Amino acid sequence: MHAASLESAVAPRATHAANIVVTRGLTKQFGSLTALDGVDFTVPRGEICGLLGPNGAGKSTLIRLLLGYLRPTAGEARIDGLDCYTQSPAVHARTAYLPGDARLFAQMRGSDVLKFFAGLRDAGYADRAAGLAGRLDLDLTRHTAAMSTGMRQKLALAAVLAVDAPLLVLDEPTANLDPTVRGEVLSLVREARDAGRTVLFSSHVLDEVETACDRVVVLRRGRFVHLQDMHHLRRQHRIRMRWQGPPPEPPRTSAELLADPPEIRLDGNDLVIIAPGPLAPLLGWLATLPADEVRIEPVGLAAVYEQFHSPDSAPADSTT
Repeated sequence: MHAASLESAVAPRATHAANIVVTRGLTKQFGSLTALDGVDFTVPRGEICGLLGPNGAGKSTLIRLLLGYLRPTAGEARIDGLDCYTQSPAVHARTAYLPGDARLFAQMRGSDVLKFFAGLRDAGYADRAAGLAGRLDLDLTRHTAAMSTGMRQKLALAAVLAVDAPLLVLDEPTANLDPTVRGEVLSLVREARDAGRTVLFSSHVLDEVETACDRVVVLRRGRFVHLQDMHHLRRQHRIRMRWQGPPPEPPRTSAELLADPPEIRLDGNDLVIIAPGPLAPLLGWLATLPADEVRIEPVGLAAVYEQFHSPDSAPADSTT
């Protein structure tokens, strides 16, 4: 495991600021390559914040800067009011980190791995880790070297999620897991949030991010290009129907529609209506339209992501 998962130093007293993670102008260059470019980023306490972007977008660089493994080229990053680079031991004491390539002691049994970490943590760690291993259906009697890739991922999850830290940083936490266990991991992440902890959740699996996260940040070429409130996105629906002629005008007598008007456009022979709010104000009007083959579906995170990472999307030049 990485150092942040092992750190047990006594840290300065925690702050009570609303945001547990704050970056200002955070930049990291490797020679002529700018891996992260002037990022301003905050994560409120008690939130699950997703990080989305393809390989090379800057997610891993951001995480390594937050954990103090890299020195920023410019700007700053703080966790719980502490400078992530100059005060990294204290930052590690407040952070539980699951790396995307977690490595464990090959010659130890699973139970011995958890005992090792228990010796570095608080008195309740061993019981929490054993309980998590049970929920993940993990056989702790096996040596790590004899475990499958999925079993080793379960062991790493039990070791990290048992840490009583205010911030969890999870990099691809469900990699190599079957669908049932993936669902249990997402439940554990939400339980951590409900207990007041903050989770930074980096994943390539869009439906998991959509299910688990409160907000999602989309990265592209080292920049933050979009911040999505998931509560707002979950209220949005796409309505598609066969249509002839110009797009209709929604009724102007509905205060709800006037306050949150739908987007209406033609897509070939289809009329597409994006409802940004509740469907109820639209349903009566839709029933009056001379159309058939009506389909209503959630907009979904994939549609947002494709705005910035589809093959024909234009390079982003600002955060939206």
